[in-house]
Amino acid sequence: MTKKMLTTAIENCLQAGDKAFIPYIMAGDGDLKKQILFLQNAGVTAIEIGIPFSDPVADGTTIQRAGERALQNGATLRTILSELYTIKEEVSVPLIIMSYINPILSYGIDAFAEQCVASGISGLIVPDVPLEESDFVKKAFLETDVAFIPLVSLTSPPDRIERIAGSGEGFLYAVTINGITGVRDEFADLLENHLKQLKEISPIPVLAGFGISTPEQVQAIGSLADGIIVGSAIVEAFHQNKQEKITALVQASKTKVVI
Repeated sequence: MTKKMLTTAIENCLQAGDKAFIPYIMAGDGDLKKQILFLQNAGVTAIEIGIPFSDPVADGTTIQRAGERALQNGATLRTILSELYTIKEEVSVPLIIMSYINPILSYGIDAFAEQCVASGISGLIVPDVPLEESDFVKKAFLETDVAFIPLVSLTSPPDRIERIAGSGEGFLYAVTINGITGVRDEFADLLENHLKQLKEISPIPVLAGFGISTPEQVQAIGSLADGIIVGSAIVEAFHQNKQEKITALVQASKTKVVI
């Protein structure tokens, strides 16, 4: 699975009139293989796989608790990549690693990049490394097909958005709230203009994430972007064994869906 595959998967959704749908799961919080295959069969575009970390500054309560459960289960970046390597022949959707920088530094950046390639990883998100400090990570992936996916916030000015989008690969991760991840009932009024601005500036697809948790929100925010990323609601549904909620979220990104 390559950077080209991640981009192609998103483009195929858009060409079909659908929106890209990328669920987030916490590796080690439940059966990783079963979760990936369930999501793949449900029709997701790609899967974002979170790496548990003791100080997850961007994550809300649901994902923090999932990370704590994963750490208690003995999950590490090394064991997760090893498991992904063993199942890569069964996985047909792009996989994206979401990790804070400390586990990557502990692993060793070059060794991490090599294992990502070996495990069939298509993308990487490192939320606590800003654009100005990202070169040392991106350098390790220059000769690979792993896309380095940037995040952009609601408060980013146009010139910074242009720099972030111009340096990104795969897609631009548009953060829809000012704050941490987690379920939200309402979104800022400026979100519509923000996403419109991002789509005008960005040379790569714009996917919106943080706080999206209902089929109605998937459709509403999806209508403003090229796709949607859903985290806490997916993690909680798996934890509660309510996979039907996940199916409803995925279906809301498809064409002609009546909620």
